[in-house]
Amino acid sequence: GSRGFSMSVKASHLLIKHQGSRRPASWKDESGAQITKRTKEDARSILLGHRSDIMAAANPAKRFAELAAIHSDCSSARDQGDLGHFERGQMQKPFEDATFALKIGEISDVVDTDSGLHIILRTA
Repeated sequence: GSRGFSMSVKASHLLIKHQGSRRPASWKDESGAQITKRTKEDARSILLGHRSDIMAAANPAKRFAELAAIHSDCSSARDQGDLGHFERGQMQKPFEDATFALKIGEISDVVDTDSGLHIILRTA
């Protein structure tokens, strides 16, 4: 296939890790004490709670950024979850597929990768 139409997207995410995550520790929990006790089901309900909070907000993108900064288990939390621009082939496949399927401004359902569970906001 031609890469002529290949484009980049820009996205932010909020990651909740769990005991099955590839690296079950984060900037919030360096020893992994909490993450190694958290099941995938726990992670999913935490994330769904954040997602409904975001969807109910007057400005979902702003709320997404606020919550990612506080709750995301990814170091991108310091950038309010912003991952910048990326193209196909740069992210784990389920994450990439979910992001490219979103319209700008849309927020994904829960996405499951080796890193943990995510919700994704496409910003460009």
